[in-house]
Amino acid sequence: MSDDRRYDQWTEGPEVNREESRMPLEQGAVHDAESEDADTLRERQRLAQLEMMDRWINGVLTEQRRSRRWKLFFRFLFAALILASLSLSIYSLFLADVTPSPVGHHLGVVRVEGVIDAEAEANADRIIEGLQRAWDAPETAAVVLRINSPGGSPVQSQRLYQEIRRLREAGDKPIYAVIEDIGASGAYYIAAAADDIYAAPASMVGSIGVIYAGFGLEQAIERLGIQRRVFTAGENKAFLDPFSEIAPDQRRFWQQVLETTHQQFISDVKAGRGERLADEPELFSGLVWTGEQARVLGLVDGLKSLDQLARERLGEVRTRDYTPGLDPFEKLSRQLGRVAAHWFGIPQANSPVRYELP
Repeated sequence: MSDDRRYDQWTEGPEVNREESRMPLEQGAVHDAESEDADTLRERQRLAQLEMMDRWINGVLTEQRRSRRWKLFFRFLFAALILASLSLSIYSLFLADVTPSPVGHHLGVVRVEGVIDAEAEANADRIIEGLQRAWDAPETAAVVLRINSPGGSPVQSQRLYQEIRRLREAGDKPIYAVIEDIGASGAYYIAAAADDIYAAPASMVGSIGVIYAGFGLEQAIERLGIQRRVFTAGENKAFLDPFSEIAPDQRRFWQQVLETTHQQFISDVKAGRGERLADEPELFSGLVWTGEQARVLGLVDGLKSLDQLARERLGEVRTRDYTPGLDPFEKLSRQLGRVAAHWFGIPQANSPVRYELP
């Protein structure tokens, strides 16, 4: 055999047994199995990733649908609120004040409810308008102020007092005041102008006094390291600033203001009630009494309700409310304005001196 003959591994070479001859085949099979397992694993991973992607996409779509539903819900809710507000406004402007004329004589009622203030429901303009309506109605047997108020602005109370006295002096029909839960301070100031005052035995009546309440915070801002910057023209312009000290002469001046306002209150109550007031030293001290106690002191003329007064005057309960209705938008804007002024520290036009039960 020549040297260049190709070597044949099947006929030449060392002899191998059967077990050794099977090893390459088995190793190839293991390699193929390992390759197949890797491919299967990769395929499973790919399918798992696709499944995870599908779940994520479905979640995003579901969240978007939910978000759209909430947006539609709030839009419908907002539209419903706008429609309700418009309906209330139209009703108050065109229908609320159009009440049917009662048959026969009746009591014309004007409500004084809540704090008396130019920016509140119980303001002088609104109540005077109601008084004039009730006074001008031909079948009104008497005008009744239905009072449930702790008091409030001295100026608003004085305006109402003067208007009631003016109508009372006309002598056409009587004006009564009926105090329900409370008729204190500025509210009693108004009632004192009426011909007669009635209350329930448990009503709170009186509080003939003047109040100013504030805070002294000058030491608080010093501890916090805050510097107060107030620029004024006039040495006493900011004497009520809660972050500044008040001098003794300023304190005396402010007390004189309160005393003067208190004397105006006392003089008008005496003019309205006359000799019916008891000679009691504490009558004008700011104390508040029950209806029973107030009757003994001459602050009220009797213990009866509006219904009892109507039955006594007319034989049955026949009343009509002449209080002007409120515009819902105006009421809402006033509330929002007061809240905004409070939070932003915007000064309001309300008088700091109050005829009000603290």
